Amino acid sequence: MGALRNKVQLPLALVLMILLQPCLPYLQVDAAAHHGGVSLRSQQAALLQWKTTMGSPPALDSWWHQTSPCNWTGVECGAVRHGHRRPLVVTVISLPHAGIEGRLSELNFSALPFLAYLDLRYNSLHGEIPPAITSLSALSYLDLTGNLLHGSIPSDIGNLGRLNQYLGLSFNNLTGSIPASFGNLSMLVDFSIHQNMITGSIPEELGKLTSLEYFEISSTMNELSGLVPQEIGMLRNLSKLVLSTNQQSGTIPSSLGNLTRLNLLELSENQFVGSIPREVGDMLNLYILSIDDTQISGSIPATFGNLTSLRKLSLFDNVLSGPLPPEFANLTGLVELNLMNNSLSGELPSDVCKGMNLQDFNVANNMFRGPIPRSLKTCRSLKMLFIAYNQITGDISDFGPYPYLIDANLEANNLHGHLSKAWGFSTNLTSLAMAENMITGSLPSELSNLVKLERLVLHSNNLTGNIPPGLSTLPNLYQLILARNQLSGHIPSEFGQMKNLQYLDISRNRLSGSIPNELGSCTKLQSLMLSHNNLSGELPITIGNLGNLQIVLDISDNKLIGRLPAQLGNLAMLELLNLSHNQFNGNIPSSFASMVSLTTLDVSYNNLEGPLPAGRLFHDAPIAWFLHNTGLCGNLKGLPTCSSTAILEYHKGRIQIIVLSISVPMCIVIILTIFCVIMITQKRKQPQNDIAIDRRDVLSVWNFDGKLAFEDIIQATENFSDGYIVGSGAYGTVYKAHLQGGQLVAVKKLHPIEEEMGDEKRFLCEIEVLTKIRHRCIVKLYGFCSHPRYKFLVYDYIDRGNLHETLENEELAKELDWKKRAAIARDVAQAICYLHHECNPPIIHRDITSNNILLDAAFKAYVSDFGTARILKPDSSNWSELAGTYGYIAPELSYTSVVTTKCDVYSFGVVMLEIVMGRYPRELQSLASVGQQHKHAMDFLDQRPSTPAMVENEEIALLIEVALSCLQTSPQSRPTMKSVYQKLIHDHPSSSFAIPFDTLEETADP
Repeated sequence: MGALRNKVQLPLALVLMILLQPCLPYLQVDAAAHHGGVSLRSQQAALLQWKTTMGSPPALDSWWHQTSPCNWTGVECGAVRHGHRRPLVVTVISLPHAGIEGRLSELNFSALPFLAYLDLRYNSLHGEIPPAITSLSALSYLDLTGNLLHGSIPSDIGNLGRLNQYLGLSFNNLTGSIPASFGNLSMLVDFSIHQNMITGSIPEELGKLTSLEYFEISSTMNELSGLVPQEIGMLRNLSKLVLSTNQQSGTIPSSLGNLTRLNLLELSENQFVGSIPREVGDMLNLYILSIDDTQISGSIPATFGNLTSLRKLSLFDNVLSGPLPPEFANLTGLVELNLMNNSLSGELPSDVCKGMNLQDFNVANNMFRGPIPRSLKTCRSLKMLFIAYNQITGDISDFGPYPYLIDANLEANNLHGHLSKAWGFSTNLTSLAMAENMITGSLPSELSNLVKLERLVLHSNNLTGNIPPGLSTLPNLYQLILARNQLSGHIPSEFGQMKNLQYLDISRNRLSGSIPNELGSCTKLQSLMLSHNNLSGELPITIGNLGNLQIVLDISDNKLIGRLPAQLGNLAMLELLNLSHNQFNGNIPSSFASMVSLTTLDVSYNNLEGPLPAGRLFHDAPIAWFLHNTGLCGNLKGLPTCSSTAILEYHKGRIQIIVLSISVPMCIVIILTIFCVIMITQKRKQPQNDIAIDRRDVLSVWNFDGKLAFEDIIQATENFSDGYIVGSGAYGTVYKAHLQGGQLVAVKKLHPIEEEMGDEKRFLCEIEVLTKIRHRCIVKLYGFCSHPRYKFLVYDYIDRGNLHETLENEELAKELDWKKRAAIARDVAQAICYLHHECNPPIIHRDITSNNILLDAAFKAYVSDFGTARILKPDSSNWSELAGTYGYIAPELSYTSVVTTKCDVYSFGVVMLEIVMGRYPRELQSLASVGQQHKHAMDFLDQRPSTPAMVENEEIALLIEVALSCLQTSPQSRPTMKSVYQKLIHDHPSSSFAIPFDTLEETADP
């Protein structure tokens, strides 16, 4: 009977086991597999509770009570030992890019003691990283990259003792410093925390992470400061070290040479000083080395020749000097070499492309000389070739071909020879620039093979022959600059086929014939310059079709005739129009009044007559725009007034009736007026020449006796001894001098004229400007000495030096709080506003930079250095040579020589951002749109001053808003300095204490 019962019970047990199989995990854990009271069921409950706080994203649709967590999307389970059993528990949560929104703090970490892998990268988690996350004692992998987390990193992060694979906290909004407890993560292999707002220094304790292989803390938002600890050199297993885009200071530690397994080292965009340690040459496995955009000086160590594994070497934007060591010849595996923007000299390595691996070669903006290496001329692997702005010589006739070359820039060297037909077989070229050399010969017709070409820039050479019509077949060409050559023949009518052309400059050549009607089909043109040629005939009415023409239309200095086409009035976006020095006749079309963007119009030296149009532009226009015409009249100082009959008849187009209606006396008056204007103009020019001559032997020091002051300055500086130097530049050297009677002055002594002839012009210009103006925010000129032996200027001494040096000094930058920075911006705006709007005629500074803004002991600002300033005299033109400092020059000066007050406005905008960011605003200027700039500007605030209060935040936002308005690409879109200054004083939070605008000008000294 018992046997029969056993036979019946056995199948029943099997049936029960099958039925209860889905519940076994729960039964096993609940019955015997508790670990601190935690079961799979409690883990399920914790995760489902977290789900309710996350808006139920589609990625979590499988998370339900009815299913085991082990079957959920993004969740994995594993068996853990518990006595004699191995129950299942949650060990992995992997939900990258899952659209999760919510807070980490809503997750009960204590319910997940076996969690070993947590990947939540690229979601929308916000809030702080909860300290409870450090209770995950089994965690070996943690990735929270790409979320919206803020606050500081938990100080007990070092409690995650089993974290041995990866810790990713990048692309969040984390603040604070790196906890010293990181040193306890001795098993960690990969650590990345870039693109946050981490501050403070790198803790020395990181030197304990002896298992670390990858270490990255970088981005434009992190601002790690202080020294890189020598302990970093203890990370012997490190193969990747990235500390780019921070504020690391001091020298690069020599202990880095111990990192012999390192294959990637990036220390770019920091504030390192000193030279590159020679020990870097001991990193024999180094594959990539980037130390660009710091302040590294000295020469490149010869030990770099040991880095035979190197594929990428990037040292651009530093102050490196001296020649490249001969050992560079050992770097035959180089794929990318970037040494741009240094002061390196000597010759380029002869075997720079010996291994035929070189793809990117950039040594632009250095002082290299000597011939172009033969290996570079035949380097078929090249994709980028930049040797611009050096002193390199040699014949370019045997260059190429380069089958992979994309961009070549050889501008501003001493190259000669002719353009080889081989360039036509470099069919991947998108940009070819060889301007400012001594290239001769003609443009090869084979250039028409470069169907990918977008830029062809060959200005300022000695090219001859015709412009090949085949260039019109290049479908992607948007910039064609052939100015300042000796090209002849006609402008090809085929140019009308260039539908994508935006910039065309063929000025200053020997072109003849008429302007082709077909040019009006290039409807994307923004800038058209045909000046200084021998073009003849009438100006085609089709030019009026160029509705996108915005920057400049310059057809001056030709032999064009006929009437000005009324269709030019269709160019509503045009800002600069130069029609001068031609033979145009008739009146200025009334349609010109509809050119609402026009800021400059030059029709001088033509045969125009009749009244000026009635537009805004003509109300206060400079007389220089209209001089030397047959009979222009209007309500403009310097022009004869038009009779009412004349105005009426001109509008009717009855030229003959107008001539008959002008009386003989009126003709005489007009002739006499023109004669007087010419005579006055000539007389005005004469004294300037006389002044230039007379000042050659002049001493004029106001408020002092001339002779005594001269002797006093010589004595006070011990005949300009080096011990009294407080500054030096390309223009001159500045000395500090205590005169008799206790007067403290700054003396700027000009470099010897025989060395720098251009400085004489700057010297006289600065005297001319500063003797005309007085303002409390402009440095005061006491006098000058112009003598064959000595040429110097005597200024008021300003204590602290310039703004640029102050921002570079860590302690002074901290002292320069937000209130002082806003005051500096207002001081500078006030000074420029005075120059533009209170001086008559207006004065354009042309070199507003942080180097030319001086600060006194109380951080009050003074604008200085007027050597390139321009007085907008009524009898002079606005067209001028390029002047200013790279990075601060308005973009329109790249395409036209017209200088306006809006050039200063742009430079002021750059300085404003520099004040806010504490450094040159490279990041913001590289962003594509003003909207992006507004969005990101607050992320780049200088962190050295104390955290701004609410009122100061409003002030900072105002400074950024005004700065970005000044940086508009179009000059027409920029505000005037008057409106800038008024906005700064009226809109800032303490505006009730602002200085009234009508008190800008300081009372002149007696």
